[in-house]
Amino acid sequence: MIPAVNGWHAAIAALLLLTPRSSPAAEDLPGAARELARKTAGLGGRGPVGVSYRNLSSLPDSELAQVRREFEAALDRGVEGSSALEARITLSENAVEYLLVEEVRKGDEAQVWMVSWKRMGPARVAAPGLALDRRLVWEQDEPVLDLAFAAAFMVVLEPARIILYARQSGQWQPQQALALRTPKTGPRDLRGHLRVTGGRIQVLLPGMECSGAVEPFVMDCRPGEEPWILESGSRALLAAYFAPDHNYFDGRVTLQNGSRKSLPPFYSAAAVEDPAGIFWMLALLDGRTQVFNTAFEAVAAIPGWGSDLVGTSARCAGGSQVLATGPLDGSEPDALQAFTVVNGAAVPVTAPVAFPGPVTALWPSAATSALAVARDPATGKYGAYVVTVVCGP
Repeated sequence: MIPAVNGWHAAIAALLLLTPRSSPAAEDLPGAARELARKTAGLGGRGPVGVSYRNLSSLPDSELAQVRREFEAALDRGVEGSSALEARITLSENAVEYLLVEEVRKGDEAQVWMVSWKRMGPARVAAPGLALDRRLVWEQDEPVLDLAFAAAFMVVLEPARIILYARQSGQWQPQQALALRTPKTGPRDLRGHLRVTGGRIQVLLPGMECSGAVEPFVMDCRPGEEPWILESGSRALLAAYFAPDHNYFDGRVTLQNGSRKSLPPFYSAAAVEDPAGIFWMLALLDGRTQVFNTAFEAVAAIPGWGSDLVGTSARCAGGSQVLATGPLDGSEPDALQAFTVVNGAAVPVTAPVAFPGPVTALWPSAATSALAVARDPATGKYGAYVVTVVCGP
């Protein structure tokens, strides 16, 4: 189930995504810290303030230390670890500016203030040392819709069949293939997904669902429009209906709490966790990525991502990550990059990992990994890669 929102810290964290992009501007970091100190002092009273700090930006922690010095020097009262007036200051950023966000509470009164200043130069990677590890696990001439590992076996899903492989003499050797009677009508760009639980296998295809087992290797398929289970990391789930004659989801979704929503059609979905709960991102058909809060209300939009997203549960850089492809223009190979989402803006936390050609499929593989399939235009082969988020030291 989606974790409940408890306490004022969680509520304010949710509010951050709802905060308008416009905010008071400062010339630089010291000016932003002094502006927040002025606002804090204006709450009234002369008692000390309990302040905590965190850095969610690509700036080094030495900049956060400067925030602390400037804020406390400008605040006309003492600072303690805990007091009647509690504040948390976050150093953040988006594509065009840096942000200082202050969450402050006095009794039953809660405030959120944001002060921004322009960043110099392009956005930097937010978490030095964090990286994506790309490992080629399989390659073949036929298209690969998905690939999964089940115990000692590997299962490969193709448009018209599913194949079981076993490891022999250090190589994957085919053991058995089962034909899939896909519907006569369907999208030209067919998509399919494997879900493996222990020795059980579920195959999701437009207009059809198959279930079976690895040992013995059997599969029972039937036509239907059952929802696809979309996983993001190890905790977030979403049931979504695939449009049978297209290559996207039609927007009907069921949440983990059982409630149903009608959303814009989307290609893929991923989630990140923060203290306020789980926030979902959907890659819409118009090229935008829409951010939804725990109630699935649209709170922000992220431009510049491609149509393939996947979430992981790797707890790096203070939160979970989303892996996203870039928008293809047909002239460059595809790439995959990890991001975190801060105040509705995408912040890169790894360098991009390039593929030889377009990514044709992207699905969760494990809690911290994704399965990416890319077609190499030079050879025509489809390569399946396990892409893992590796936390830095």
